[in-house]
Order: sequence, then C-alpha cells, then structure tokens
Amino acid sequence: MTLGEEEITTLWRIRNTVYQMLRDRGYLIDESELHISKDQFISMNGPNMRREDLTIQKSKKNDLPDKIYVFFPEEAKIGVKTMKTYINRMKTENVFRAILVLQQNFTPFARILIADMSSEFQFEVFQEAELLVNIKEHVLGSTHEVLNDEEKNTLLEKRERNTGREILIPNVRQDVNE
Repeated sequence: MTLGEEEITTLWRIRNTVYQMLRDRGYLIDESELHISKDQFISMNGPNMRREDLTIQKSKKNDLPDKIYVFFPEEAKIGVKTMKTYINRMKTENVFRAILVLQQNFTPFARILIADMSSEFQFEVFQEAELLVNIKEHVLGSTHEVLNDEEKNTLLEKRERNTGREILIPNVRQDVNE
C-alpha cells in the first residue's frame, strides 16, 4: 500500500524525533542523519515506502556491541506474529533493546508475549503521535536547571509561604554515562 502525503510527512517527523532521541541516549548517530529534509527522506525511502523499511539499528557510542532496534510495524494493531518476527531478528543479531513505534496498539496476545519476554528483551513502546515533536526541543517546555542548596532552600521557603504547607521538588538525575 502506498502511503499518502500526510502519512509520509508524519513518518518523516517521527523519524527525525527518533534519531534525536537516540542521540540524546548516547547512541552513535551521524550528524548527517539528524534533521534530514522531507525531500531527502522521500528520496532515501522511495515514493512507495513502507513503515517496515524505516527500521533503525544503532550502537551505543561507548559500547558498540550494545545495540538498539527501532521498529515501525506496518500493521495498525500489532499481533503475535509481528512480535515473534522482531524477537527472532533481535535474537539472531544479539540485540536486546527495541523501540516500537505503533500506529495504534498491541493485540492482547502480543502484550502477553512482550511481558513474557521482558526478562530477556527490553521493549519501549511509543504511539506515533507521541513522537511527532521532540519534547526536549519544544519552545513552550519549561527549562529545568540544577539548583545549589541555597537556591533550593529559597525556592522551598517561597513555595511553602505561598501554599501554607511543605512542598517537595523533584530531583534531577544525572546520568552516569554522560
């Protein structure tokens, strides 16, 4: 089935977000792979592209054997057959992580299969709509910054005065690998 113009635009935007996400997570992404134009995307994948053709496999920068797959299933609702195909491919290539970019969701049996395989494989699931925009680059997103102890105490006192009760603020985790 040939994809329409709107679907191609959607997949192009998702693909760019996925590459940015992989780069941010420490996978080996070449600068030329980031922010490709829609025309480049179409010429790379052809006018009759299929979602399956967009599959990505990348290695960690500091640990090349540590790889991840990104799958774009054709089916709107993913079944056991598709999941078994992905799992077999991952086993063959010794890849234990995958991101699934879904149009809709899983069948109940596919969901059970993923749960059963969770000790061996790590699957992250995103709906296509969740990846249309990279939330880390969204202009309306608030910036998060690490506060020193004095700034933290000032903020907590100010918030407690305004609300009349003790307020907790989230801790920002620093990734050990960065």
